[in-house]
Amino acid sequence: MKKLILSAAVLSALSMSVHAQTAAPTPEHTFTGNVTVASDYRFRGISQTFKQPAVQGGFDYAHSSGFYLGNWNSNVSGNQYNNGAGLEMDFYGGYKFEVMPDFTADIGLLYYYYPAAKVGNTGEKYNNGEVYFAGAYKWFSAKYSYGLTDFFGLNNNTAAIPRGNSKGSGYLDLNATFEVAEKTTLTLHAGRQWVRHYGDFNYNDYKIGVARDFGFATVGLAVVGTDADKDLYTVADGNGRTKRVGNTGAVLSISKTF
Repeated sequence: MKKLILSAAVLSALSMSVHAQTAAPTPEHTFTGNVTVASDYRFRGISQTFKQPAVQGGFDYAHSSGFYLGNWNSNVSGNQYNNGAGLEMDFYGGYKFEVMPDFTADIGLLYYYYPAAKVGNTGEKYNNGEVYFAGAYKWFSAKYSYGLTDFFGLNNNTAAIPRGNSKGSGYLDLNATFEVAEKTTLTLHAGRQWVRHYGDFNYNDYKIGVARDFGFATVGLAVVGTDADKDLYTVADGNGRTKRVGNTGAVLSISKTF
């Protein structure tokens, strides 16, 4: 029996060695796409769709050197992004590299674009640009985003109480992801949004989510919430209905990467 076990072990080792030698090298160029249907689109804990469903998708390009580019899109609510196409288009690019085993760093730029959308009758646009710095070690990741533009159009022209521009706003994003079962992950998130010169818009957000890869798609369920000021983060529609877009809620999603 020991000889049989030893023989099996040797054959297994040889098989792994041959596989390692014949494994395809990492491609120089990689293209991927993704699509998601969700019961709500929460950005940093705040609903962007007036707590209505969202259809989302994007494409990514990565070079073996670590450089990457991408685009991601989602419908958004016209109640929150006035006069526009009800669409958010994100464009990003950056450089990801390994600092040491199991630890990677990421530096990039991200631009949020809302076609034709303007804040009320001010003519100011919601478009927002950020630079981000991120690091990931095994199951933990951290990211800080720094605003290069006014925070989604918030400035003297759009604020109820003008206090200057909001350039330099920041967001800290902390995440821990664990595999709790086969093809099943648990994600814990905590975030902090700072809005420069407009501190009453500051808030903390959190998310607890579980996702399972079923092969044909990944199904996720998350509880998302914030401590955002209920008055500042309440949105009204044209029919007099209002919704607190930052309170706690559940988000169901089905996504596929290809």
